[in-house]
Amino acid sequence: MEFKLIFKDWYCDIMSKGGKKVSECLAFSGGFDKSYDFLNLLNVIVLSLDVDGRVVFINRKGCEILECSEEDVLGKDWFDNFIPKRVRGEVKGVFEMIMRGELKPVEYYVNPVLTKGGKERVISWRNTILYDESGKIVRVLSVGEDITQLELQNRTLRVLYELTRGLVSEKLEPLARARKVTEMCVKEFGVSLAWIGRAESDGSVRILAWYPEDHDYVKDLIIRWDDTPYGRGSTGRAISKKEAIVIEDVTLNGGFSPWREKALAFKLRSVASFPMILKDGVYGVLTVYSDSVGFFNEDLKEIFQVMANIAASALENAFLFEESQKKLKMLQALRNIDLAITGSLDPNLTLNVILNEVIHALEVDAATFLKLNTWTKELEYVAGRGLIGHRIKDRVVRLGEGIAGKSALEKRILWLEKFDEAEPRLDVFEEEGFVSYVAAPLISKGRILGVLELFARKPLEIKEDWLSFLEALTNQLAIALDNLELLTDLEKANVKLFQAYESTIEALAKALELKDRETEGHSERVVALTLKIAKKLGLEGDDLLNIRRGALLHDLGKLAIPDSVLLKPDKLTDEEWEIMKKHPVYAFELLSKIEYLRPALDIPYYHHERWDGSGYPKGLKGEEIPLPARIFAVVDVYDALTHDRPYRKAWSEEEAIEYIKRESGRLFDPKVVKAFLEVIEEKRK
Repeated sequence: MEFKLIFKDWYCDIMSKGGKKVSECLAFSGGFDKSYDFLNLLNVIVLSLDVDGRVVFINRKGCEILECSEEDVLGKDWFDNFIPKRVRGEVKGVFEMIMRGELKPVEYYVNPVLTKGGKERVISWRNTILYDESGKIVRVLSVGEDITQLELQNRTLRVLYELTRGLVSEKLEPLARARKVTEMCVKEFGVSLAWIGRAESDGSVRILAWYPEDHDYVKDLIIRWDDTPYGRGSTGRAISKKEAIVIEDVTLNGGFSPWREKALAFKLRSVASFPMILKDGVYGVLTVYSDSVGFFNEDLKEIFQVMANIAASALENAFLFEESQKKLKMLQALRNIDLAITGSLDPNLTLNVILNEVIHALEVDAATFLKLNTWTKELEYVAGRGLIGHRIKDRVVRLGEGIAGKSALEKRILWLEKFDEAEPRLDVFEEEGFVSYVAAPLISKGRILGVLELFARKPLEIKEDWLSFLEALTNQLAIALDNLELLTDLEKANVKLFQAYESTIEALAKALELKDRETEGHSERVVALTLKIAKKLGLEGDDLLNIRRGALLHDLGKLAIPDSVLLKPDKLTDEEWEIMKKHPVYAFELLSKIEYLRPALDIPYYHHERWDGSGYPKGLKGEEIPLPARIFAVVDVYDALTHDRPYRKAWSEEEAIEYIKRESGRLFDPKVVKAFLEVIEEKRK
């Protein structure tokens, strides 16, 4: 009877929600006495609770939404039976506070309800409080509209917006994007597990990411999209058919048999796969699982397919970006290797730079270069990077032995994911923790130079583009090593030629000493002292080399002086002296014909010139005289004064030094004399 008392007040509100005209409903109901029948015609829930929260009335629409009969509902505690546990305490608490008068009645609110089958429906409520004559609350009358579909649409739009925004703003790292999609599937739509896989050209499906990340169902999961048993599940069919495939109950589907036992162990009862479609085909698949049979309704299927398509575009862009970055990195590596080859003649330095670039570009942990010894037919360690220990350096591999030996013998790239017991360096590889291994032969002009070895401490994914880059890199490396070998041989030849030149110069100097006994040991002494003074004056490099050569050959012209003059024990006559003074000219004539000795002519030709212009053969003065000749002039006189001559005894060092000091500014360059005195003082100390 309480409905009749208040029906007049809220009747019009119910009518408007049910879509009926008031006059029509009044005529149909036969007045207020038939209000219950009228309420059952409405397309909204009409619910009445007593002050304890028990159901005293529910209309037909309410029973339909709850999937219950009227008897299943009446007299039941509304909150304990029809409100989801996660919000039950909050909703019931508010109701009790209103009943006690502690809280103002809530006219409008939204909360989920539970159906008999355990599903949730979202209801928008409008409430009316019923009072008795004394003003005491006796009933709550609520009109509810099922807005589940509207809420799902709103939530879907929000999720898709957040997903799209996240994928656009995320860094272009493919796996991070894939993880984001799977996480939203679980958190927003209540599936138990979600993963994204990429459809590979060989018919396999490579799982990129999954959520929850600690879910072990995906571990060692074999999925394909061909006609094998592993390609007949929802995933394989979704890719090959380019349409969503749903398995309502995994226990009843024959195509799911390869995974059924594992799925049931993880309480997975239904599965759905959604192709990730791009303009030019299927990129991969989004596969989701639920612990409930028949979980995937039409709304969810539509949502997951949209998410799959969004993910396809985002992942494809990310992978394209990643591939372009890898190719750029590979090109940069090739460029750096070129610079290393052209920028250094040190083979060890060049190889270390190259191996560093190889490790970085191919994303491996270590790399070594084994050189083929053509005499022993063994591959010997030359250089390596990324190694923990040193034992591998002492091991050699015979041609044809192990993967490296076979790679060299067969002239092709070989690799493996598991080392064979026959591998001669198995103990070293295990000690280093290597899991993956690649051997690439280095071939130049059909000749095996050695083997480039690559190691990884985790499984290595070897793709066609990776192998293509490795082949290009080994070709370049082989050419580089061949060139380095040629350069090394040329360098050795240059060294030998240089040594031959120096030996020739020393032989000429020795020949002069043998002819002119009075100068024996003179050349070595003046060379040593001249170089010290030259360094003191800041000369270096080729200048010192030419000074050394010039000092050794300073008296070479004396080979053209007649023995009667050169070896005369007495003082020379004026005529004989004029002959002797020609030896610098003879030295010039002899040495100027030898190209590599022309830079050394300053000392043999000008060492008898004097600061004041009184010397010979040109009578040069001051800085007209080349600096090497000015240096040697001081040294030559000092050495001559401090050693015996046939016509006089040697002076003491002090007498010779005083003479040099005295002639500074007249016969000798004062700057050179100063450096000479410093060197002598350092020698004494």
